[in-house]
Amino acid sequence: MSRLRFLGRGRVAISAIDRVPYALLALPLRLAVATVFWNSGMTKLADWNATLSLFTDEYQLPLLRPAFAANLALAIEITTPVLLVLGLLTRVAALVLLGMTAVIEIFVYPQAWPTHIQWAAMLLVLLCRGAGNFSLDALIQRIWTRSPTGLRLML
Repeated sequence: MSRLRFLGRGRVAISAIDRVPYALLALPLRLAVATVFWNSGMTKLADWNATLSLFTDEYQLPLLRPAFAANLALAIEITTPVLLVLGLLTRVAALVLLGMTAVIEIFVYPQAWPTHIQWAAMLLVLLCRGAGNFSLDALIQRIWTRSPTGLRLML
């Protein structure tokens, strides 16, 4: 194959990839992040005494009592994944999980930065671009846009 033909096919392939809708990219991002945090929440629920022990002895977050921190982490880990899967309040959920990821990275497991940066990258995309068209956020936006008062909701 000639070099020009090869380059031409490369351009065609890149053009096709460029046309992949964001909604198809956002869906696996939402599901991947939701799975990570949901599984963590389920682990906490499976052995609450061990969870409290971890927050008391190992994690030791500043300014937060261990029991409060454990309950807060659990609340975040069982609510935000549901929101992400539904694509509801996606940017809010992403921001909350980004904050939690930062706390985990800074205070709990700083050596796990390669994993945390992957979570942060996915969450930043969702924060900046939203849930995509396959989401309740998009459905709500469409309904509000069609409303007679012309209200616009930025989700």
